[in-house]
Order: sequence, then structure tokens, then C-alpha cells
Amino acid sequence: MSDVSPINRPEAIDTSEDPCRHCKHGGCKPCNICDSCALCNPCHYCEAAGATGATGATGATGVTGATGVTGATGVTGATGATGATGATGVTGATGATGATGATGVTGVTGVTGATGATGVTGATGATGTLSPPVSVNLIYVSNTNSNTVSVINGITNTITATIPVGNTPIGVGVNPTTNRIYVVSASGATTVSVIDGNTNSIIATVPVDSGPFGIGVNTTTNRFYVANQASGNVTVIDGNTNTVTATIGIGATPVAVDVNPVTNRIYVTNSSAGNISVIDGNSNTVITTVPVGSVPLGVSVNPLTNEIYVTNRNNNNVSVISGLANMSIATIPVGIFPYGVDINPITNRIYVANFTSNNVSVIDGNSHTVIATVPVGTNPIAVGVNPLTNGIYAVNSSSNNISVIDGPSNTVIATITVGNQPEGLGVNL
Repeated sequence: MSDVSPINRPEAIDTSEDPCRHCKHGGCKPCNICDSCALCNPCHYCEAAGATGATGATGATGVTGATGVTGATGVTGATGATGATGATGVTGATGATGATGATGVTGVTGVTGATGATGVTGATGATGTLSPPVSVNLIYVSNTNSNTVSVINGITNTITATIPVGNTPIGVGVNPTTNRIYVVSASGATTVSVIDGNTNSIIATVPVDSGPFGIGVNTTTNRFYVANQASGNVTVIDGNTNTVTATIGIGATPVAVDVNPVTNRIYVTNSSAGNISVIDGNSNTVITTVPVGSVPLGVSVNPLTNEIYVTNRNNNNVSVISGLANMSIATIPVGIFPYGVDINPITNRIYVANFTSNNVSVIDGNSHTVIATVPVGTNPIAVGVNPLTNGIYAVNSSSNNISVIDGPSNTVIATITVGNQPEGLGVNL
């Protein structure tokens, strides 16, 4: 209800034209404030207002009055929740780089990661120029009646040293790998003298059996084998310790020995039996015997072809043995009383010293035929080859010298005087 009552109203003006908006009673006294009952409180007839009627439609908004003076700013309220982050603005231009700071302490090295996959192999470079192999090129000759060994420089063909050894030196073996030279002394205290090729001095003496003659060296196993004629056996010596490790029974009058280092087979000529004993170097046992000609003396092996060449003194020929089949596959006529034999495995040429013919037969290993005969000194008894220089050295026992043969031309290019009655020869490559 309104807080204006008839008692409190101001003096009204009598009129009947304007009925009361509340009771619709005419003749009321509108107030003197608005002169219209329609805009005033209820008339004195209705005194108390009835229920408020429904609100009429809102009139049009009047003109906004002038803005009043802004009041004092109120106390700042609590900060509201932070709104969502706005979109990132465009990156500004990079500023100038600041001065580099001091380097920090190096941290602990981390665990090594797994190895990555191997990259593709690069292209192979051009092949370099092949250098020729270097040769020591020293020749050692045993002088039977002088009890010495002559050392020959194969480049200058001059004697560079003379080494005293045991009595009646005959067979000579060389191991180029260890630079050791082995000389068989056939009489008195039958021994093998071990010479150091660096100092040309004897560093050991190894006792062997009776009547030693030929010697062969396995450069791969560093073992050497001595044929003892009177004992009918072969002494096996370890080149590392210079001690005897085995004695192998052979047969009648073993004379010469050679070795195939590839197959580890040792071949021994038995001059009285007319055959060759084949020894297995692993077991030190004779595995077979191959018949050859009469009085076989010299033997030489070509490790590249696995063929063995044996001189038959009384038949004036050479037997060719297959190392694979252990049988004779060819017989080659040569000079009179063939004795020593050696091979150049690179050229596959075989050289035979013919004792009575005073010459050297040159055999082609491919065709098994004699392709040249080279005159040398008196009674050539042994021959040696340096395959790296293709030089051939014939020992002339009665003329006390060495004939040097040029392999390409098959001619004697030098003669070197040595000691009294030279017998054996070894080449240090």
C-alpha cells in the first residue's frame, strides 16, 4: 500500500470530471499536486487500495538526462580470475647477440650410445706400384778340405766372409725367415753348425748320427732334417731350440734331403736302394717309398707345382715325381753323372749339375725337356738358385770356384774362387 493516506493528503479541489483510477468513483477530490486523480493515490472514498492491477505497457523511454558528476572511486574489489591467454603476437626482431658467458664446468660423460650402422664402403683407390721383393742375396759355400764356409755377396759376386766350421763340411741349409745357416760336418764329431746370418758366427752345434751328408730346411715349421748315410736314418732338429726332436729310420744310404713347406713332406734320396723315402713332417714317419733310377743323389722340390726332381747318377737322367700321387711321371735325359739339382719355382726352371760333363742342364718344368746346357767349371757337384734375382750358382768341386749363371740368358756371368774342394751350397734369399 502507498505511504500517502487521505489524512495526509494536501487540500483537494472538487471536480467530477476525473474519476478515481482506483475505484472509478467520480466526484472525488484530486490532489492539488497533479490535478488529476488518474495520476494520484486512491481517493478518499476508497481510502485503502485494492489489489494492484496488471502493469500497463511501458511507455516510451524519455530523453536521457545529463550525466551527473562522477562519484568518488570505490574501494578496489578483489582481483578476478585470470582470463585465458591471448594469441601470441608476432615475434619481434632478434636483438643483438650478447657477450659469450664463461664456459661452465664440463659435465660427466654420458653412456656411449649404440654403434650406428656401417656406412657404404667407399670406392677402391688406385692400385699402387708393385715394388720388387728385397733379397738378402747371400750365398754360403762349404769347403770340404778347408773346413770353412765362404760367404758370397750375390750383388757384387765377391766373398765377404769366411767362417770356420767343423771337420769336412758338406751339406748346407738356409732358413731365410730366421736368417740361420746350417752346415753339416761329415767327419770327426759329426755335427751341424748353426750360423747366425747377421754376425756370420756359430751360435750352436747340434750332434747328429754317423756319416751325415745332405740337409733340408722347412722354413714354415723351422725344422731341419739331416740325412745320415752310415746310420741309415734322418735326424730331425728343432730350429727354435737347436735340439734333436726325432730320429727316423730310412734305409740304405740316405744322401740328400729337400722339403715341401706347403705340404710338410720331406723327400730323402736312398742312393743304394734306388728310391725316395717320403716323410710326413707332422708324424715324423715314412708314409711311402717311390722307386726312381740307379744311385739317386740329388733331390729338389717345387712347392708351387708339387713336383719333385731326383738325379739318377748311373742313368744320367732325372726322375720327376708327382707329390700328389707319389709316383714317377716323367724321366728326363741330362748330362753324365748328374749330381746336385735345384729349382726356380717362379720360372719353373730346373738346374742339374752334371759332374762328369762339366755343365749344367736347364729343364723346362712345363714340358719336362732340356732347353739349354751351360758349360761351367770342373766337376760341378751342387747347384743353388736365387729365385728373386734369377741367379744360379754352380759349385765346381775340382776347380775350387763357383760359376754364376744368369737365368734369362743361360750364360755364365762370373766365376768366384772359394776354398779347397767346395761341396755344398745354400742361398739366403
